[in-house]
Amino acid sequence: MPHYCDIAPGHPWHGPYHDSEYGFPVRDDSVLFERLVLEINQAGLSWLTILKKREGFYAAYDGFDIDRVAGYGDRDTQRLLSDAGIIRNRLKVAAAIHNAQCLQEIRQSHGSFGNWLDGHHPLPKDDWVKLFKKTFRFTGGEITGEFLMSTGYLPGTHRENCPVFAEIAALQPPWQQKS
Repeated sequence: MPHYCDIAPGHPWHGPYHDSEYGFPVRDDSVLFERLVLEINQAGLSWLTILKKREGFYAAYDGFDIDRVAGYGDRDTQRLLSDAGIIRNRLKVAAAIHNAQCLQEIRQSHGSFGNWLDGHHPLPKDDWVKLFKKTFRFTGGEITGEFLMSTGYLPGTHRENCPVFAEIAALQPPWQQKS
């Protein structure tokens, strides 16, 4: 089975994500929230579909502003479910809103989503999955694993001979750090 490092370089959609985002450490709460929403929406679909709809998600979810999304009500849910620019799945839309509300609580208790992640690092993937399932909606093993890899908390995004691997390693992502 080909690795993402084999198929992404040079691809108009996968290439930029592979080269400048996938696996790079993320600290910004809105970017972390975006990645969580995108990973949830990818379930059952291809990552290419999500990348092509990414701008639509950004617009539909108010730039992934956690407080705005947390305040969404029935009118916003209906708006999202009728927006062809995103994935129109009621469970995924409800999860995004609920998870934004959870992130508000996490920011109250930990200061930021990044601090919350750091406070639980390092955990083995299975423990991360349990924690995410307890905390958020629509976060099974694949979604949680990809979210954590994409944001630098778990290894595995790039092959060691991929030039991007060296760039990420120089940034000392959380998966390289011991607690």
